Amino acid sequence: ADCGVLIIAAGTGEFEAGISKDGQTREHALLAFTLGVRQLIVAINKMDTTKWSGDRYEEIVKEVSSFIKKIGFNPKSVPFVPISGWHGDNMLEESTNMPWFKGWTKETKAGAKSGKTLL
Repeated sequence: ADCGVLIIAAGTGEFEAGISKDGQTREHALLAFTLGVRQLIVAINKMDTTKWSGDRYEEIVKEVSSFIKKIGFNPKSVPFVPISGWHGDNMLEESTNMPWFKGWTKETKAGAKSGKTLL
């Protein structure tokens, strides 16, 4: 695959279970890298269950960035996008529920790229 999308649940307890030592978030990120995926997008889902919390989003970005760096990804080249699959927020159109999210940026050899939605 040229690109992988890692979907992470933002819900209290859900994120912690996924990022724990034997969690599926860790397993899936490691599998993607091992299988040759070098372009990764991280979608932080279920933001509606966090009451659209910017603090929760930043906490998850910090922890996931640290982990994916250890397995070989460059966090500066990985876009992080807060989404709600249930409500469709930040999937195709910019969400009004997360005004604190100013968009994602990604460093590439051709320069910086930016956007505000997952797709």
